[in-house]
Amino acid sequence: MIRIITYLMVYVFGISLTLAQIQSEEILINNQAIQLPGTLTFSSEQQALIIWVHGSGGVDRNGNQPNYIKQFRDAINKENIAFFSYDKRIVNPKNAIYFKDGIYITDFISDLKEVISHFKKDKRFSKIIVAGHSQGSLIGMMALKNVDKYISIAGTGETIDKTLLKQIKLQSPNFVETTKSHLKELKETGEIKNVNPNLMMLFAKPNQDFFLSWMALDPLEEIKKVKIPTLIINGDKDIQVQTSDARKLKEAKPNAELVIIKNMNHVLKDIQKEEDNMNSYYSSEYPISKELIETIVLFVKK
Repeated sequence: MIRIITYLMVYVFGISLTLAQIQSEEILINNQAIQLPGTLTFSSEQQALIIWVHGSGGVDRNGNQPNYIKQFRDAINKENIAFFSYDKRIVNPKNAIYFKDGIYITDFISDLKEVISHFKKDKRFSKIIVAGHSQGSLIGMMALKNVDKYISIAGTGETIDKTLLKQIKLQSPNFVETTKSHLKELKETGEIKNVNPNLMMLFAKPNQDFFLSWMALDPLEEIKKVKIPTLIINGDKDIQVQTSDARKLKEAKPNAELVIIKNMNHVLKDIQKEEDNMNSYYSSEYPISKELIETIVLFVKK
């Protein structure tokens, strides 16, 4: 019995020691007047560092309610890989004063370039990997100077207007034609004069310039320019971005690795029941996909 207790104490002490080795630093990165606060976690120097690039919307460094970015962080740190994520510029209220002239997708690209530049100067890390999720997939592939490897997670394989129409068709089929008309008007004239009230949250005036700048970028053309090792990932339970998008990206960049993760949805959760898919967007109780972590660890350490 004494021997068993001793083994148990050693085991528990070993776990505590491992957890204690994870260091956390709060870092503020400035892109001119824009403030990008973030969290860096690592367990030792000369580890590879993953820089996370958020998807669309106001996403903080942890991934809001579903907490998927923090779950990713915790899992990847256990594999001796460093991790940094930051609050998007639209999340930090201190930045609001600078949005009066609108926001463009190039602003997010500029933010990421500043973050990469910061860590390129930090000699504690052996290499830099950019992991772009959803909208961040496109942003990531356009900011790869001084980056060693690139990961696209749930990235679209077409311009955003085409993806938007697919999503509207699934969620609100009655507004497909109106959406199509609005997008056409936006591309041809640069604005939508009379927005359907039911689509106002999507096409409000402050969003129109952003959509216009986003639609101008084609992920299939941009990924062809990527010269570093690339991993393309999508989940087969993703209801926002289809696995066919990942395959299109792979076709555009044949030397990239492609992995379709079984039972993973758009917020990277492992989904065993269909009714849990949407529920996982609002809860941190659902676990992150283990296959996702295993796939990324293999790619990073290769």
